[in-house]
Amino acid sequence: MTEKNILNNRYLLDETLGSGGMAEVYRARDMTLERTVAIKVLRKDYSSNADFRQRFHQEAKAAANLTHPNIVTIHDFGLDAENRLFIVMEYVPGTDLKNLIRSRGRFTLDGGISLMVQACAGVGYAHRAGLVHCDIKPQNMLITPDLRMKVVDFGIARALASIHPDEKTEVVWGSPQYFSPEQAAGSAPSPASDVYSLGVVMYEMLTGQLPFNASSSTELARMHRQNMPTSPSTLNPDIPPALEQIMLKVLAKEPSSRYRTADQLGGILITFRDQYINSGMISTLPPVQTAQTQHISEPYPSSGTNSPGNQDSGSNNPLDIDWVTIGLGFLALIAVGGLIPFSLWVYYVLNPPIP
Repeated sequence: MTEKNILNNRYLLDETLGSGGMAEVYRARDMTLERTVAIKVLRKDYSSNADFRQRFHQEAKAAANLTHPNIVTIHDFGLDAENRLFIVMEYVPGTDLKNLIRSRGRFTLDGGISLMVQACAGVGYAHRAGLVHCDIKPQNMLITPDLRMKVVDFGIARALASIHPDEKTEVVWGSPQYFSPEQAAGSAPSPASDVYSLGVVMYEMLTGQLPFNASSSTELARMHRQNMPTSPSTLNPDIPPALEQIMLKVLAKEPSSRYRTADQLGGILITFRDQYINSGMISTLPPVQTAQTQHISEPYPSSGTNSPGNQDSGSNNPLDIDWVTIGLGFLALIAVGGLIPFSLWVYYVLNPPIP
């Protein structure tokens, strides 16, 4: 055991789990609490920036207060002997969602929706706590062997209270393939920005492709702001109209046209799963009316309503009037009424009264 392998006189670094442009991630042993942890050590060029260091500490404190089964727990953070920022997290065995997509291709509707519901639960909890993730992507979604989803890397999240609607920044938070149009434009992110990124991840999971691809981040930013994605059902015919409406809604260019929080998106996906996937109705889903034509907030009609998408000829509504039947009955009444005097006339012709 060497001094170099021990971080902050407490964490024994076992092996490198990953390396990126911003940090290196290690599996380590917490020698005080005798447990396995994951440690992210930021590169020196980030750690040496005093403003960044202060912001990182603020955001790490906020993220450390998040306790949810679908969020990776933060145990500790600080500076090491080489003045590098580090953050100690719960160790999650398994792999990340990006690797699963690469190895498996597109997911089944049931499998993909199940994981997305978990992601929405974790991110939605953070939204209720006043945090925006800002960098949702499948690389930041860890999948355990028993298919538990855990969202990681809230270290760049910012408290909603510190964000002003007119705030602009030259720093683009997030990854170009997954960030929202407003992030691409340099505007302040909101929970609806995370919803858009979740939509990109869902699109990739269920179609096997990203909605936008380009050779530069500048072009990707333009596409997120201006282009419409290919219809998901074109890439995966198994996607029914109801689910396609949900997927296109979360990829709307304007934040106000999406679901406002991850909780709302998760609730819609749960309803879709319960009503259609679990009930075996997935092959008979009708087209869905949009909120603009129905003047309702739901992306598809809920069960039990008499919207055009799910009416049938066997309606039992007592207020429904069958005018055809009434008309035929009225004609029959007239016909019967006319036969009575005619019958009497025939009777008296054949049987004249005796004087």
